[in-house]
Amino acid sequence: MAGLTAHRITNAALYLDGNSFFGRCEEVDLGSVKTVTSDFQGLGMVGLIELPDGIDKLEGKIVWNSLYYDAAKRLATPFKTVQLQLRSNVQVFNNTGLVDELPLVSLLTVTFKEYQLGSFKPRDPSKFESPFSATYVRQVLDGQEIVLLDYLANIFKVGGEDQLAKYRKNIGQ
Repeated sequence: MAGLTAHRITNAALYLDGNSFFGRCEEVDLGSVKTVTSDFQGLGMVGLIELPDGIDKLEGKIVWNSLYYDAAKRLATPFKTVQLQLRSNVQVFNNTGLVDELPLVSLLTVTFKEYQLGSFKPRDPSKFESPFSATYVRQVLDGQEIVLLDYLANIFKVGGEDQLAKYRKNIGQ
């Protein structure tokens, strides 16, 4: 019986510039690859449609469980990019239980937009949020590329298929 396989991701490990930040953050939001659209209408059309115009900026954030010098020195400057890597374990279940575990690796080139100095209360652990914007993202599941987006090189691939090859050719790039 083939049946359903359920995939579940329940944890991840963060690396900045190749350095592990194991156990130091509570949450990482990598953001969303989001299409920018505009309305289109034409004489004789019974409705309005949206057409893609490009890709919106990619923003995310890290929520730290405390302040760490080796992270802070990377977060405090908006003038240098940071290589962010998030490594996850995808558990695969079927009717017999756990049958496989797959690596999910997300690689981003980010610039941190804000450096929080902190908010402090008695008997309440401080948390620090670090919002960022990305100029590059590549996500790979079990060795297969899901998405590659390089804003500065006009490269956008989905499942290995180049979505902008004709566009780059047409503009002479």
